[in-house]
Formats: sequence, structure tokens, C-alpha cells
Amino acid sequence: VQLQASGGGLVQAGGSLRLSCATSGRTFSNYGMGWFRQAPGKEREFVAGINWNGAKIYYSDSVKGRFTISRDNAKNTVYLEMNSLKPEDTAVYYCAAEGRRWRSAVVADNGLQYDYWGQGTLVTVSS
Repeated sequence: VQLQASGGGLVQAGGSLRLSCATSGRTFSNYGMGWFRQAPGKEREFVAGINWNGAKIYYSDSVKGRFTISRDNAKNTVYLEMNSLKPEDTAVYYCAAEGRRWRSAVVADNGLQYDYWGQGTLVTVSS
């Protein structure tokens, strides 16, 4: 099972980036997926989560209104559209997938609820 995150890079404050996470090895179309991030010297934090069919979405307060999570189950991919980026958004961004709660209507916002993790993609926002 692989989760391959991509799309990170260097962007100026106020700019935008779109992260993608392509999965392979098993299908996650019936499971929730999420994005987390970890800034230097800080703990990993939840960013956004989406349930299996996209009907339920949850964002952390720090990104609400600026980031949009979506998924395309036909492509086995989840996305994170990031707008109005701030220097404090600088971090390694990780995608994650659940593997135990089949077709849950509840979005997981705790890392312990996720079973599979990608390798991370670095987002750097300059001021």
C-alpha cells in the first residue's frame, strides 16, 4: 500500500498550491482520508479530513476558509487546495487513509484513527 503525496513547493505569502495524494495497493474509496502537517519543532497536527464519499468534511480552525479538501475515488486520489497561504502554513504535509471504519459518516481528525500514511511533501511559504 502506498500513498504518494505531491504538489508541495515554495510559494509567496498569499499564494496557492494544490497537493495531491495518489493511493495504490488497495482501494480507499470506502474509507476516510485526511491531511496532516508538521512544522519544524512542532507536533503533527490535523489539517483536513473527508469521509468516504465526500459528504462530510472537517477542517482545523487554522485553515478553515482557505483550504479545500476533495477526493476523486475513481482516480484513488485526494486533494488539498490551499489558498491565501501564510508563512505559518510552512510544514511537511502528509496524507493519510483510514482502514478500519468502512463508509463512516464521521470524519476522523486524530492521527490514531488513520492506518496508512504518505511520505510527506514540503510546503514553504515565504513572507
